[in-house]
Amino acid sequence: MRVKKIGVVSLSSGILGEDFVQHEVNIGLDRIKEYGIELEFLPHALKGMEFIKSHPECRAQDLLSAFMDDSIDMILCAIGGEDTYRLLPYLFENNELEKVLAQKIFLGFSDTTMNHFMLHKVGIKTFYRQAFLPDVCELSKEMLPYTKQYFEELIRTGEIKEIHPSKVWYREREDFSETAVGAEMNSYPNKGFELLKGRPVFKGKILGGCLESIYYNIFDNSRFADTVSLCSRYNLFPELEEWKDKILLLETSEVKSAPELFRKMIKALKDYGIFDVLTGVIVGKAQNETYYDEYKTILLEELLGKELDIVYNVNVGHATPRCIIPFGVDAEVNVEKQVIRFNY
Repeated sequence: MRVKKIGVVSLSSGILGEDFVQHEVNIGLDRIKEYGIELEFLPHALKGMEFIKSHPECRAQDLLSAFMDDSIDMILCAIGGEDTYRLLPYLFENNELEKVLAQKIFLGFSDTTMNHFMLHKVGIKTFYRQAFLPDVCELSKEMLPYTKQYFEELIRTGEIKEIHPSKVWYREREDFSETAVGAEMNSYPNKGFELLKGRPVFKGKILGGCLESIYYNIFDNSRFADTVSLCSRYNLFPELEEWKDKILLLETSEVKSAPELFRKMIKALKDYGIFDVLTGVIVGKAQNETYYDEYKTILLEELLGKELDIVYNVNVGHATPRCIIPFGVDAEVNVEKQVIRFNY
């Protein structure tokens, strides 16, 4: 299925509507136009940060509208954020989301992890990682080649058949101003997929996302007082039975959580019992390789004794460049051949 029309939604942050990112938006618009694809911003996507923050019901309506619009083949998230959990009542109180179900491409990451769980709850298969502003609107002269490869496969075929490690990783930009347009990012050799523990080949359907998003929505309410209660009310996080024989994807955010917090977050998942039922875990590359070795050590220490296959340093998440991983599709992870294949 070739994508003919993309609908862009702001389900978390409303930064897409701010003047200071307009030069980035223009780059993205030009790139999408080159593919011959129509792009539509849903009605509230460009309303700006204050409006989006104050109106979760409008964010929810944009998502519902995107699913209801038969001309939209692909729903692309603008960027992440921190409070998309607030959409829950407007999508589930009266089965609003279930009423407009349509299997179409949904792509996003970071705080959008919660939207992936929302869609998983109603049976929609989604795609994790890449978003409009951080990827399509990348300030380099072109989209980063590895990122572009998977984006093009998705819009061309509607699927991702397999992913391989990137040969390089990039140090993240600090300057996103108009003066940085065309400036290339510094790159470094990448190590490839690393087997931390278990079998080099294993299978299962993948689900998961940003570790901080999961922790601060499902297990800890120190960021917002109602996150845990609201997610619990709508049964957002899958029960242990649903995690059985799945592969958990975990990746860390741009805040570069200190090792002590990383351990705390892994322990929360361990206490929930998820590592007792999974078949495996794939861990995304840490941004700028910050705490790269520390995170590995913590995973091995906390999951000692668990019969788990753990693969580290997958190019999915906040570190650039980024592939795209389909959720809800049979996957085979093969570290020996450095590939993850998906069977539809």
